[in-house]
Amino acid sequence: MVTASQVDNRFPVEERGSYRFPPGLRRNLPFYLFSRFFRPGNPIRLFEYLAATFGRVSYYRIGPSQIVVMNDPELIREILIAQPQNFIKERTQKRMRILLGEGLITSDGEVHKRQRRIAAPAFHRQRIQAYAGVMVERAAAMRDSWREGVEVDASAEMMRLALQIVARTLFDSDVTKDVQRINDEVNAIMRLYNFLVALPRAEAMLHLPIPGLMRFKRARKRLDKVVYRMIEDRRRSGVDGGDLLSMLLASRDDEADHSGMTNEQLRDEVLTIFLAGYETVANALAWTWLLLGQNPDAEAKLHAEIDTVLGGRLPTLEDLPQLRYAEMVLSESMRLYPPAWAMGRQATCDVEIGPYKLPAGTYIFFSQYIIQRNADFFPDPLRFDPERFTPEHKAGRPRFAYFPFGGGSRQCIGESFAWMEAILSLVTLAQRWRLKLVPEQAIDVQPKITLRPKYAIRMVPEPR
Repeated sequence: MVTASQVDNRFPVEERGSYRFPPGLRRNLPFYLFSRFFRPGNPIRLFEYLAATFGRVSYYRIGPSQIVVMNDPELIREILIAQPQNFIKERTQKRMRILLGEGLITSDGEVHKRQRRIAAPAFHRQRIQAYAGVMVERAAAMRDSWREGVEVDASAEMMRLALQIVARTLFDSDVTKDVQRINDEVNAIMRLYNFLVALPRAEAMLHLPIPGLMRFKRARKRLDKVVYRMIEDRRRSGVDGGDLLSMLLASRDDEADHSGMTNEQLRDEVLTIFLAGYETVANALAWTWLLLGQNPDAEAKLHAEIDTVLGGRLPTLEDLPQLRYAEMVLSESMRLYPPAWAMGRQATCDVEIGPYKLPAGTYIFFSQYIIQRNADFFPDPLRFDPERFTPEHKAGRPRFAYFPFGGGSRQCIGESFAWMEAILSLVTLAQRWRLKLVPEQAIDVQPKITLRPKYAIRMVPEPR
């Protein structure tokens, strides 16, 4: 553990009784409602202000809740690696349980450990490598559908591509009416996300006739009807379609009672995989097209690598080790626009993190969006530079200066899947097209469960 004598003045301390807090906002957060840095729908503004004003660690309160924002790699390592037993998921992520149930994103403790044991075989490297052909096939079909000079919304197109890939790899299906219904209902719920997070005790109020909650319940009911029917149909058929749902149905907890997942547990994991495997990759690719359109030198290097490695043929799984610059482009894109833009934990007991002593119940946030734009770790941080991710540069940075897929025991189980999908999709599309950014358009972030573009990313395909 880092002790007070080992830390420097990056971490000032304010003592309050027997506890030691970082400096921060003097008043309760709602007092700042009309300030330039507090927008309830965009917490990134608050996190940027706190980092600029108080440094890597800061403090604020919302009502009786005490919140610490830690954007220092060593302190994050303390929470995720050294003391994970002292923390649970914080309120915002737990609130997602009313949609995702006890899936891998939302569950804690023994429930999470068991679900991860059962789900792990579905994400074994050899299993997910079989999906490479599907990813390339879908991306090739999309590139064939684009037309020279006909404007596209890069964000919407990447969502469409990711939906086709998740339909095939999760359900062994095309985008049928059922898959489209899942997508539509999830999107309806995402539009209510900020309302659900902001509403106090939303879980206990689901029975009340509050319009936003009623819309959520109707969407969730329709969603559950489709997902449960798909699970039951697959159980009855007994067919292994080679997809993730088949693998989840067949998996057993070999470390305990050899039982599998109930229909309810399967429902939770199907929705978790659908949301995590669809939204994150789609958003990562959308931001990547934006950045390539703004940085023609990096775009030219990517094209040169694609031409050298592939020589005009479609990519395969075996090409991935040679597509190093493509991986670096995506890494740098996820540095600037991480799909998972913030994480949080809640202390279950009094904890000491660095020089701080925090009471049980304290919420601790850390934001990939903030720390990955810190000039201490990434000089000239707003500049797009894929060379930051050469092996030499990566070795020179602390582990938690860059963590787009989380870390510790809760590291994203689908990380290898996401990298494979993103790289193969990017190079398949970029092999034929460059996307030119339409000038004078608004670009902004929309931080919900994932970091979505707030507006369409308007681009025009040009043949290479």
